[in-house]
Amino acid sequence: MARSELDIVVRIECRAWRSAWPRLSNGAHRFLAAAARRPEFRSAPRGEITIVFADDERLRALNAQFRGKDRPTNVLSFPDAAAPLGGMALAYETVRSEASAQRKQFVNHAKHMILHGFLHLLDYDHQTKRQARLMERLEIAILSDMGIPNPYLIETKTRA
Repeated sequence: MARSELDIVVRIECRAWRSAWPRLSNGAHRFLAAAARRPEFRSAPRGEITIVFADDERLRALNAQFRGKDRPTNVLSFPDAAAPLGGMALAYETVRSEASAQRKQFVNHAKHMILHGFLHLLDYDHQTKRQARLMERLEIAILSDMGIPNPYLIETKTRA
């Protein structure tokens, strides 16, 4: 790997991901590689990152182990000695449920979660209002340039 590259490893642990996103491995790899080349980042992120596409049970266990929260979550990012930049894991059922509840396309929501996790690995956070605004604006800009609608505009249409 050249020092200026991002080495992306995709692991699919939950088969449901393949059904919902047929070209998952290639699609996730291409999406994250494109996001990493964005001009908003002063220098291109370098190193290895692992994306694990798992299920709620796996994310519940990771969330309990690393954050003390015994429940599943959509995405977790964490340092990983085996992957110098870090790693992230996404929970299929949670991402699917959120996409449905928010009336978003599943793949678009999954890409947003990948980007969200990636930004955490780059030390972006949303603990304060200022941090949240910065992170959300960056997500919106990157996703918009990739043809994905603003993920923070949630449709709330009701049937008449």
